Amino acid sequence: MQRIQPPDASWTPGATISSPVGEMVSIDASSLDLVSTYKLVAGGIVPRPIAFVSTVNANGTCNVAPFSYFNAVSSTPPTIMFAITYKSNGDKKDTLLNIERTGEFVVNTVSEWMAQPMNYCSAEYPYGVSELEKVGLTAIPSDTVAPPRVQESPIHLECKLFQAIPVGTSGPGASTVIIGEIVKFHIHKAAYRDGKVLVEELKPLARLGGLSYATIGDIFDLPRPQAK
Repeated sequence: MQRIQPPDASWTPGATISSPVGEMVSIDASSLDLVSTYKLVAGGIVPRPIAFVSTVNANGTCNVAPFSYFNAVSSTPPTIMFAITYKSNGDKKDTLLNIERTGEFVVNTVSEWMAQPMNYCSAEYPYGVSELEKVGLTAIPSDTVAPPRVQESPIHLECKLFQAIPVGTSGPGASTVIIGEIVKFHIHKAAYRDGKVLVEELKPLARLGGLSYATIGDIFDLPRPQAK
């Protein structure tokens, strides 16, 4: 990972760019089945960050699961979102059940060094099983919410449920969008400087389509333009 000059650094507003895009394939979404639709959505909207979400059940057992339909929402209040799809049999996932019950969760970011255990946490373990114990990751206490944080993750976002939005009819392919308000940030000290997060120290992992993941390669900066 290194910082480089932006592609086509000599470009100026109004100049023609060179693009390989030509003939398009057009597909009516209503003609697709669930699997085909998922392949197009997950394969076309890339790369996606991964939310490694920790919750607790009624017995206090920690559940941790990865979700790649994940992003930021706003800064005031500081909120994030991620979408929880239903299980293949149509049941709610443990993460959704726990958030509905407690209104609390922690989003732990995923870095390169966590790829294998994170992936194993995506298996459908029986309700009440602690994925952290199964894969060898470390639970540490949160300050303001009941679910623990994942020690090996470089950023922990302690969250309270802001809103849950069902999308589609309950069952395979549908989801519930969880919007959470961040009530406390925890950031790996080496990745925090002068109020900013250093992506070079995070080494974030990105989700692609199918079984594929990606690391971040070269980085470049583009100054914010001024309208003229």
